Amino acid sequence: MLYFRDSTLPKGEAVADFTIPSLPESTIWIDLFLPTPEEAQLVERLTGLSLPTVESLSEIESSSRLHTESGALFMSTPLVSRAISASPEITPVGFILSRRLLITIRYAELSSFDTFHDRMASPGNFHHSSVGAFVGLIDAILDRMADVLEKVGDELAVLSKRTFRSDPLSTQKHHAKVARETADMRAILRRIGRSGDLASSIRDSLLGVNRMVGYMSGLTEEWMPSEVKPYIKTLKDDAASLNDYIVHLTNKVQLLLDATLGLISIEQNNTFRILTIVSVVGIPPTLIASMYGMNFKYMPELGWTWGYPWGLGLIALSAIIPLIWFKLRGWS
Repeated sequence: MLYFRDSTLPKGEAVADFTIPSLPESTIWIDLFLPTPEEAQLVERLTGLSLPTVESLSEIESSSRLHTESGALFMSTPLVSRAISASPEITPVGFILSRRLLITIRYAELSSFDTFHDRMASPGNFHHSSVGAFVGLIDAILDRMADVLEKVGDELAVLSKRTFRSDPLSTQKHHAKVARETADMRAILRRIGRSGDLASSIRDSLLGVNRMVGYMSGLTEEWMPSEVKPYIKTLKDDAASLNDYIVHLTNKVQLLLDATLGLISIEQNNTFRILTIVSVVGIPPTLIASMYGMNFKYMPELGWTWGYPWGLGLIALSAIIPLIWFKLRGWS
């Protein structure tokens, strides 16, 4: 879909006429969402600019993401789509900035774009120029990142309480308690991994946004409106604060991962300890039983009246002594 956006067009009005001779005078932002070849050709005809393909937008080299061509700035960055859903995705987004126009190319729904369009229609805004629209859109993207990171922080706070709880399952039987805790730790581990992955994706997006803002501010100094310039520093400060918060979240994710894996390892060690005790306790009785099970013709105990009770007593005693020893050592 192709949108010619300005403060006079209602939200979501798409362009359907592919024969228009020129752009509307009030257009400052062309938003291409999942563009068809016909829509891309229309924009190229109206603007005289070559639009990048989705493959070129997905490249990670700085020279591919940031370059100037025909007097316009070509920029791209990965952004997170459906960030608060169960399956967030990374999608490439392209920005083309010229003196008159801002052109965006995207291939997924991004709520920050709709949020910014609502802001454009509000009175007293500074978005009546292409640079102003770009700055406002980046501001909306940073706001969305902040909202997502706040949700990640809340999620990690909940997981931290569950990981370091005092012992809410103490009233259950031991075997049921161990099974429940093991399953709970696995679920917590998955949720920590998803939160860490989302924070990492946001960080990649933030890095791309930072590069675009720095690149744009250095090359649009001559034609940047004076009322927009103070907001550039605000964008950089916001991006820096978000980066610091992501570092904090990353450290917290690592702490929770280490703690969860440590608790799982402790439960596994407890299981191995039980198996070790059982095997050690079973070895002496097995030795005694095998000794008296030998088929030699002359064995003194074969003629004893109390030989059979004697053998059973030795077997029982050989099992009890290791158990007492383990108990005194605090291993059981």
